[in-house]
Amino acid sequence: MQIRALMYFDELVRTNSMRQAAENLNVAPTAISRQIENLEYHFGAPLVERSARGVKLTAAGELLAARAGRTLRELDHVQQLIEDLKGLQRGRVSIYANGATVANLLAPALAEFSLKYPKLRFTVTITSARQAIDAVNSAEADIAVTLFAPPMSGTKVRLRSEIGYDLIATPQHPAAAHAEIPLRMLADYALALPDQSFGFRQAFDALFEKEGLSLDPVFVTSSLEMLKELVLSGAAVTLLPALTVRREIEAGQLLAIPLAGKTGIRTHVDLCVAPDRQLSFAATKLLDFIERFMRERTNRRAETKD
Repeated sequence: MQIRALMYFDELVRTNSMRQAAENLNVAPTAISRQIENLEYHFGAPLVERSARGVKLTAAGELLAARAGRTLRELDHVQQLIEDLKGLQRGRVSIYANGATVANLLAPALAEFSLKYPKLRFTVTITSARQAIDAVNSAEADIAVTLFAPPMSGTKVRLRSEIGYDLIATPQHPAAAHAEIPLRMLADYALALPDQSFGFRQAFDALFEKEGLSLDPVFVTSSLEMLKELVLSGAAVTLLPALTVRREIEAGQLLAIPLAGKTGIRTHVDLCVAPDRQLSFAATKLLDFIERFMRERTNRRAETKD
């Protein structure tokens, strides 16, 4: 069985069309058909059923489709490792992260790393925590960075870094006069919060309910950028990790005010990899850099509070 046959089959599964698969691979449709026949001969079972509406996978085809993509990705990974042995100064890293908050934590690390290694290339996919972990397990991703992730098997947590949520406001807002903000005082402010799909919002709602407080945010959005713009305009305050608005804080546009006492919301950011998969040179270098970057930022934040 040739790798080319698996490649053609994988493209056929992805497009569900002989013609489209042939166009994408820049070959004749007969070449696709011939390679599928080779696979069917090799496995001794039909893999696809052809009709005027396209192709439909048989039970055997479904089994092969579930594994062909991962096999090809692993072969690409082996190619990357071989290039590493040759000492080639290039590489590609796939990172999956969940949530806009993680993206804002990850972006500064990637930007700094890319300046040090300009020949490397990166693909960043923002998705749910579960999909990020699944991507690592299926070899679609080299690294997953997750926030509020549920316990999942099959991955190794390389680093767990704790972060806290502060009240984010403009220097002109009344909240800026306080060194700490009691939870009850938040009810007096116009709040902009993420929607219920965010793990942080669920934790914040539970905290308010535990304290016997009612929550009526003025703005609810799924966009972190929208939250920041609403706060910058002075229309509301929000709760975010200070790192996600670091640029605005350094520019004097925003302030991060801790919640008083032990009522704050803290969570962890997990840096995850597959335990049984050797990473390429590029992915290993990036993983080490992100780990060091997160440790330094966490320590710096702790020193600032002390």
